Amino acid sequence: MTVESAREARLRELAHRFSGDVGAYLSRRSYPLVEADVDELIQAVFVVAWQRMDSIPVGNECAWLIAVARNVLNNARRSFSRRQARHRRIVPRGDEPSAEDYFIADETLREALRSLGESDRELLLLHHWEGMEADELAVFLGVRPGAAATRLSRASSRLRESFSALGGSAVNLDADRT
Repeated sequence: MTVESAREARLRELAHRFSGDVGAYLSRRSYPLVEADVDELIQAVFVVAWQRMDSIPVGNECAWLIAVARNVLNNARRSFSRRQARHRRIVPRGDEPSAEDYFIADETLREALRSLGESDRELLLLHHWEGMEADELAVFLGVRPGAAATRLSRASSRLRESFSALGGSAVNLDADRT
């Protein structure tokens, strides 16, 4: 029987505490990847955690791991896009939207989110879906908590403006996360 190193113990503890959060983040954003890919993506996140164990901030481990998950997911999407491009050269593609295109129930809110830039959309989804507050968003973004709070406030304002312009009724983005 071998004695587990402190590094191995920390990785095991991080995986135990945060693999569910990382998995939820990846599951909600995995489109166009299939759900079966999520387990592999989670493993890739914890491989990076193992390699960069000394970089993980104590107290903000979840935000750091989700930032890594974002990068891992982006890499997987790029690989997927390359495979799809090769596939499209061989097989013609239909014009019908997929069911995954309709994962947000409210059409107007979906359009308002789509009108935002990628960074605003990601910030709002992290706050409202993942429950990250300014201090955690700061770790995710690599900025100070005040700057993260400002970015979140501005992204929320842009979403409200876009939603109103599309004919939506008043939205309270500071209410319960849905």
